[in-house]
Amino acid sequence: MNNASPTGFEREGQRIWSEYITNYVDVVRSDFYGTAYGIINPEHEYRVVIEAHADEISWFVNYITDEGFIYVIRNGGSDHIIAPSMRVNIHTADGIRKGVFGWPAIHTRKGKNLDMAPSLENICIDVGAKNKNEVLEMGIHVGCVVTYQDEFTEIGENYFCGRALDNRMGGYCISQVARLLYENKDILPFGLYFVNSVQEEIGLRGAEMIAQTIKPNVAIITDVTHDTRTPMINKVENGDITCGNGPALTYAPSIHNKLLQIIIDTAKDGEIPYQLSAASRSTGTDTDAFAYANGGTPSALISLPLRYMHTTVEMAHKGDVDNVIRLIYNTLLKLDPGFNYKYF
Repeated sequence: MNNASPTGFEREGQRIWSEYITNYVDVVRSDFYGTAYGIINPEHEYRVVIEAHADEISWFVNYITDEGFIYVIRNGGSDHIIAPSMRVNIHTADGIRKGVFGWPAIHTRKGKNLDMAPSLENICIDVGAKNKNEVLEMGIHVGCVVTYQDEFTEIGENYFCGRALDNRMGGYCISQVARLLYENKDILPFGLYFVNSVQEEIGLRGAEMIAQTIKPNVAIITDVTHDTRTPMINKVENGDITCGNGPALTYAPSIHNKLLQIIIDTAKDGEIPYQLSAASRSTGTDTDAFAYANGGTPSALISLPLRYMHTTVEMAHKGDVDNVIRLIYNTLLKLDPGFNYKYF
């Protein structure tokens, strides 16, 4: 969780994940853009995917002023509102350079400027340079990626907290499914692909590519969804999902109803708590990329409820993490390659 894995620059995070999962699978592979996947039973023609995405939101250096201040653009769904006063890491060819998103003191914001809101036009990074040349001498240039410095921690007895739980917590969950299958010596009647995709945050691009490579028969995706019990979220629009009440299972056009019912039945049989949600048009997750690939792939989504998505203080309930792992694991044990997913 502490490792940076910004969209398009996921290499180190994928190395860490791959080194871990190699203990529990038959083979580990990757594609040209960095999606990593471990396989159990690679010789089987029937292929099942369980998938998470590895990338986190970040910024790109886009403009350096003569005075040495750095302006940025988004890499993924970064929220400019939270930027002021944040410490950042600027990733260069020679290593990390430290900086801060500065913000004018309240004393200097008079009249209508008192309530001035952050925007892409007024947030900028200060690296302690006196001019543009000093910035360039630090190895910082247009195109360098920027991440926040905040690290993984725990809140109270029940919550994990940090940046990029969306969705490296999903990568953790599928790795634990691999561990359970290995330790329990489960024999699967299909090839199982543990996929940690890149570039989800900018349009599901990694999933699009790897779906074409693997051509799975079935895909189960795990990602995060909003805890709508937190303040200022419209439940009529976003549904009623609460951290601690179990994984969220989604109804949407890209969700295959028969596969979803198998997952719901698995949850009931295993007494695993779950919640229901609905998505209009698309889920906005890698589920959509798998569902509509290769002429259509039966796909379903198991989501981890998350507080404060796309901030540095994302929070997930420990019990929900455990239950996401249990639900994916138990569902795999129920899947039958002979099952007919056709509607009629």
